[in-house]
Amino acid sequence: MMGKGKAIVAGVSLILVVGVVVGVVAGISRSGKSTNDASGNIDNNLSTGMKAVKTICEPTDYKDVCMRTLGTVANNGTANPKDFIKVAVSSTMDVVKTAMEKATTLSKNIDNSTQKNALADCNELLQYAVDDLQESISMVGDNELKTVNERVADLTNWLSAVVAYQQTCLDGISHPELKSAMENGGIINATELTSNALAIVTEIANILSAFNIPIDINPKSRRLLEEETTALDGEGFPTWFSAADRKLLAARGGAQMRPNAVVAKDGSGQYKTITAALNAYPKNNKGRYVIYVKAGIYDEYITVTKDQANVFMYGDGPRKSIVTGNKSNKGGFGTFKTASFSAIGKGFIARGMGFRNTAGPEGHQAVALRVQSDFAAFYNCRMDGYQDTLYVQTYRQFYRNCVVSGTVDFIFGDSTTVMQNCLIIARKPMDNQQNTVTAHGRAIKRETTGLVIQNSRIVPEQKLFPVRFKIPTFLGRPWKEYARTVIMESTLGDFIQPAGWMPWDTTGFAQSTCYYAEYANRGPGARTNRRVRWKGVHVITDRREAAQFTAGPFLSGHLWLRATGAPFLLGFKR
Repeated sequence: MMGKGKAIVAGVSLILVVGVVVGVVAGISRSGKSTNDASGNIDNNLSTGMKAVKTICEPTDYKDVCMRTLGTVANNGTANPKDFIKVAVSSTMDVVKTAMEKATTLSKNIDNSTQKNALADCNELLQYAVDDLQESISMVGDNELKTVNERVADLTNWLSAVVAYQQTCLDGISHPELKSAMENGGIINATELTSNALAIVTEIANILSAFNIPIDINPKSRRLLEEETTALDGEGFPTWFSAADRKLLAARGGAQMRPNAVVAKDGSGQYKTITAALNAYPKNNKGRYVIYVKAGIYDEYITVTKDQANVFMYGDGPRKSIVTGNKSNKGGFGTFKTASFSAIGKGFIARGMGFRNTAGPEGHQAVALRVQSDFAAFYNCRMDGYQDTLYVQTYRQFYRNCVVSGTVDFIFGDSTTVMQNCLIIARKPMDNQQNTVTAHGRAIKRETTGLVIQNSRIVPEQKLFPVRFKIPTFLGRPWKEYARTVIMESTLGDFIQPAGWMPWDTTGFAQSTCYYAEYANRGPGARTNRRVRWKGVHVITDRREAAQFTAGPFLSGHLWLRATGAPFLLGFKR
């Protein structure tokens, strides 16, 4: 056993893993041992290169597609192991680009402004997908010191986002023939290829296990465990933290911070609008860009763009510094474009801010806050709306001490999100509506996404309270086939329906493929004896099973949550 403080994370780069697989297959070929192809094993009549491809493709859901894709480099005498991974991702990127071209072509022949806008949204979303695929290819070839777990976490995070962008594109198209044209114009193929790429990344360890090959240490990429989790300086910050970030996050009150930009509606700051402060973001900025938003209601539509990374925005409190808007689906906007505030740039952090959409329940889909920022964190913030209040769209997100209010699907998206110590408020909906707190959008089983609500409270607002037993409120419903939501260590009010989870429709859609789980909840709404008997609904009793959904393993929180400056739990509350 290794001594304390000497633990080493064993891992190999993905490139080397595939290299081992190729070597094993070649060894089998030389040994002359034949296998039964019908059972999924290797056919000895195949070339060594194609045997490697078959092995790599075995865990995928679309094996024929995988074989065709990787087969293009299988018999290339100069091909090296990383080429197999690169071609899996680059082929996906090529198909996504084809879908973008299809959206552009279709848009030229359409007069309807709503559908034209939906196709424009597709182009924007699919460009985000291309960016993530390009970043994945770059990671395969880089020499950065990362453990295999870190690489897998990043790759599956990006590839899961690629699926989410494809789905969001389709969700925005309401015309059936137009949607079908986009599906057949590349989206279906792109989804299959992305699924295969996810399978190759997530199941690579299983391939090694099948051949009894241990995961050894790559001396060039190994990293001490304490470097990842416990290497702190004398002030309690990670040793790799910049001096500016130490000073910033050591401050407990806004007055102690020195922002790069101050926003004030009364003219007492550098800028009167948040948009103007963001427009002043320095080109090629390397550190935090800190924006202090003074008390006021900011009626503007704000986007923290992809190239505006590491923005830290703080206000005078979630009821004082408020961003507001009223765009809605009923008003002619796709859900994707209704957000009052959109955070896209990586590493966005907000503290003491309010975000709201005032379209009301009659506006239907109307987003207050949309987040597609990786490593995003919100602390002491408030999001108020009705349907679709908080759109946790993609990537890794963390919420602490936040308030979220709404009615239908008011926390939704396809991200990997953990919410801790939050107050979740169900509001009074329109007549004949039912409340659903969550609607997760995990579309394929290979995605690593999910929504976790931990140590929080789910309660009714004052207007709902007198009629809380007449208007049904559910914990969630499955928006996509593999929706995944876990509620644990939380207090559930008496108004939560005994069934717990609401069907998406009358067909039984996703009821056997979703993953809905509850663990160690409390309160009258937490009784599980009358929950729906779907195959996908689980009551977790084993603490070890629930542990996989805590912020440490689920978000790789030990690697980045400390840097957000927000309090957090990596494990359980108790």
